[in-house]
Amino acid sequence: MEKIGVLGGSFNPVHNEHVNIAINAIKELGLDKLIIMPTFVPPHKNTVLAPPDHRLNMLKKAFFGIDKVEISDYEIKKGGTSYTYLTLTHLKETLSCELYFIFGEDLLGGFNTWRHPEEITKLANIAVFRRENYSEDFDKIQQDFIKAYGKPFIKLNYLGKSVSSTAIRVFAMLGLSLEKFVSKPVEEYIYQNDVFKKENLSDYVDFAKGLLPEKRLIHTASVISCALIKAEELGLDKDDVFLAGLLHDVAKYVDYKTVKGFTKPLDMPEPVVHAFLGEYMARNILGIKNEEVLDAIKYHTSGKPEMSKLAKLIFVADMVEEGRTYDGVEELRRYYETKSLDECFIECLKEETIHLKNKKQPVYQLTLDAFNYYVTGKGE
Repeated sequence: MEKIGVLGGSFNPVHNEHVNIAINAIKELGLDKLIIMPTFVPPHKNTVLAPPDHRLNMLKKAFFGIDKVEISDYEIKKGGTSYTYLTLTHLKETLSCELYFIFGEDLLGGFNTWRHPEEITKLANIAVFRRENYSEDFDKIQQDFIKAYGKPFIKLNYLGKSVSSTAIRVFAMLGLSLEKFVSKPVEEYIYQNDVFKKENLSDYVDFAKGLLPEKRLIHTASVISCALIKAEELGLDKDDVFLAGLLHDVAKYVDYKTVKGFTKPLDMPEPVVHAFLGEYMARNILGIKNEEVLDAIKYHTSGKPEMSKLAKLIFVADMVEEGRTYDGVEELRRYYETKSLDECFIECLKEETIHLKNKKQPVYQLTLDAFNYYVTGKGE
């Protein structure tokens, strides 16, 4: 009897780590074939997906020439929400094989919330690969899994690297190199077909690209990606988050003296000027009227008392995005991943204020006001 694996997902887009996972699963499980199964609509995600044809075409390019891999359009042709137990039932009825369903350990904790998980474990062997920077007790989960389903899952040795599909989409929207994420054929396909372009944001993207050098644009993309990860949880509009992140540094390299109508407050330290100037340009040049977006741009460096969720989010994302390397950033990232936004914001505000004081650099009054309001509780 053939051993056939199934690796599902939205693949929005497929990236290099998907390919690595597939190759290693084939080898570790001794598979005769691995079916890559893109979903039509995933049950547990609210992300707007690229059109199915684009996702299928990118998969074909990513896995071209890789032995024992088959790309299936079954769930896409079927339409509707894609439930694993139905797909595995279909495969069991049409193939004479032993099935292996493959996914990452980050999904194990919520496996019991899937539609009919007990049916999934009857239809297929569950094979789970490890995830980088994931700290759940694998052995404890295994024990609970056996109690729930009467059989263990297979622990694969492969350690999957952390790759953000959100970051890939944002980098693509900003026209940046995708080399570290996807293969060259996939990158070419994304740009030739404008797979992730959003027309309602494209003018703002062009404006930012016209003012920011590549290095700062990469930072901008990383801030947007970092912030978008929390957007849904915080109930924030993703386009608002994108726009605030996109424009937060848009005036970084603009001489404020050349911008008609803008006046720099006399007591404002130079590192803060670009934030206030960026808000001025967003309001007066780009015509943005959303006050929360404008505030997030304006106060992303200084902070202030009574900040909105969006403003706090951009403030924090600017400090913890993956490109930052200062002492203490890893601890702040841990806060961002495990604590509430308010808790992380307070830690970031403390880090910024204490850092400036230790460096004997001027601390803007708004930052001191924010520190007193949020950290000391004095409110003044």
